[in-house]
Parts: sequence; structure tokens; C-alpha cells
Amino acid sequence: MTRGAPVPDTVTLHVPFRIVKRGGRKEMQLPEGAAHSPRTDNTLVKALARAFRWKRMLESGEFATIAELAEREGIAPSYMTRVLRLTLLAPDIVEAILVSRQPTKFQLDDLLVAFPGEWEEQRRMLRAVRTI
Repeated sequence: MTRGAPVPDTVTLHVPFRIVKRGGRKEMQLPEGAAHSPRTDNTLVKALARAFRWKRMLESGEFATIAELAEREGIAPSYMTRVLRLTLLAPDIVEAILVSRQPTKFQLDDLLVAFPGEWEEQRRMLRAVRTI
């Protein structure tokens, strides 16, 4: 068996990606149009789960006030209030987060700021994040 061309000693492979910080962690981000499997944003999912759990605890009467529940959970009432607002998200947005269909640039910080109460306005906000 003979070779037509000699094998080079080194091979250079160029893979376009960048490192971004998300939720305090570093993540590899592929360029637009590159095929990749969606990754669950555990920070967002955990915040949603906490929000709905806390809402259920307040509605059941287990805790009378947010301040009381926040003290039990060992967090600031202001943070709990911001997380509880996640229960006001449109159901399709919650589902998109749970199945990793939200924009990759979309983070928990985007939801902890004031967001519109109307579901259609929330959807517009989500579409705007996709184009950033």
C-alpha cells in the first residue's frame, strides 16, 4: 500500500464559537445558524419552580405574608417578590423555558426586572430579545 501525499505533522481545525457568561457560569456559544441541541437553563427552571411553589404556599394559607415566607426560606422579601412575579408569565413562555425554546440570550435577570403584565406584551418582549 502506498501513499499519494505525506501526512502532515499537525492539523489545524477552526471551530467558530465564543465564551459567554450566563448565570455566573461560562458557556460556549455557537454562531448563528449552527446546529446545536437546546440546553436547559437550570437557573430559569429552578426560579420558575420556586415561584410556583412559593405561590402555592401563600395561597394555601401556610404562610400569611411574603415576609414570613421569605424569612423561613432565608432570602430577602424583595428578591422573593421579584421571583414570584414569574408566576404571571404567559403559559407559552413558561413552557418555552421548560423545554429550552427560549432565546439563548434570555436569562433570569431579564425576567427579574419589571416585565409587562399582558401576555401579548410579554411575547413581544421575548421576540425583541431574540433579535439582540
